[in-house]
Amino acid sequence: MRANFMRSSIVAGALLISVQGIASAHVTVYPKQFVAGAYENFVLRVPSEKEIPTTKVKVEIPAGFTVSRVKPVSGWTYTFTKDASGKVTAIEWTGGEITATEYQEFGMSGKAPAEAGKVAWKAYQTYKDGTVVEWTGPSDAKTPASVVEVVAGTGTADAHGDVHDAKPAATEAAKEEAHGVTGWAAWGGLGLGALALLVALFKKK
Repeated sequence: MRANFMRSSIVAGALLISVQGIASAHVTVYPKQFVAGAYENFVLRVPSEKEIPTTKVKVEIPAGFTVSRVKPVSGWTYTFTKDASGKVTAIEWTGGEITATEYQEFGMSGKAPAEAGKVAWKAYQTYKDGTVVEWTGPSDAKTPASVVEVVAGTGTADAHGDVHDAKPAATEAAKEEAHGVTGWAAWGGLGLGALALLVALFKKK
């Protein structure tokens, strides 16, 4: 019975670690909801998922979104890619490192599209050994693109990038992912719940 319990505990522990890893390792754009046509601050959150550092990050700006400013990040420099009209179509950050136990946030400000709908942000994460993880896949892929939702709402925005009285259609998922913490805790709680269930079952035997 003890051997069975130990095996089950190991399996549950591995499940917890894998679930938490999946939940936290994705490159993600926040917030998950934007008001159509409003100015907003965007954050690209990049956690490292390998034992070697991340040394370069690139994000493509989706059609309809406009990025006008970038928040400086200590140790990192950025480069714009622009189209013929001068619009920013991609941003690349280099010079810094994100180690295995760290994440970094890259801030931008700009304007959301005028039309509502779901939009994917494609990102590319380069590690020190030269390998590139392309966060461009569908939602069920191993490396999915970050998807945000543009919703109809009321409010006014100014050219300085400040949003006034913006009122998107809030959801629980958007509230959780706005800070990027509650969602991770939920996955961790799920894994702990599975472990507790296994312990209870084997105590009965």
